[in-house]
Amino acid sequence: MARRRRPEKRGLSPDPKYGSVLVTRFISNTMRRGKKSIAEKIFYNAIEILDRQSSSSSGTGPASGGTTATGGGGGSGLAVFEKAINNIKPALEVKPRRVGGATFQIPIEVSPDRRIALAIRWIIQAAKARRSEHTMQERLAHEFLSASKREGAAFKKREDTHRMAEANKAFAHYRW
Repeated sequence: MARRRRPEKRGLSPDPKYGSVLVTRFISNTMRRGKKSIAEKIFYNAIEILDRQSSSSSGTGPASGGTTATGGGGGSGLAVFEKAINNIKPALEVKPRRVGGATFQIPIEVSPDRRIALAIRWIIQAAKARRSEHTMQERLAHEFLSASKREGAAFKKREDTHRMAEANKAFAHYRW
């Protein structure tokens, strides 16, 4: 175990297009082998796909489902992305603890920074794994849309995590 203090966290600079640190974190997690420009193109194209879908669905009238997935306003693709992240963020998770020869799954609260990290990771994994679309931009756009509607593989992962924590609530007194 380290004897020195924990290193301080470096601040992230907001992305140039939207001015959001959350977007920067998502792009950095999407990046593979240091190819940040490709990861940026993938993310920005996914947001453009969401913008086009929301503008075409809002043109058909208020009866369409355009207002549920978007927050209104100009940056509707970004609003869908933020709503998707907020819907996927877990409040509880389980951690294994060894007590007296037995391993128990102990439910613990998730720190705010880890909540965002888990949500981003789960969305990227869901987009890579199950989506039938051809390009990663389309996969991410559809995963954002389904997560903002509280559907899809990433939301199912969050629900499974919460269900596991609720099932092991009896072992919460082992937390330390």
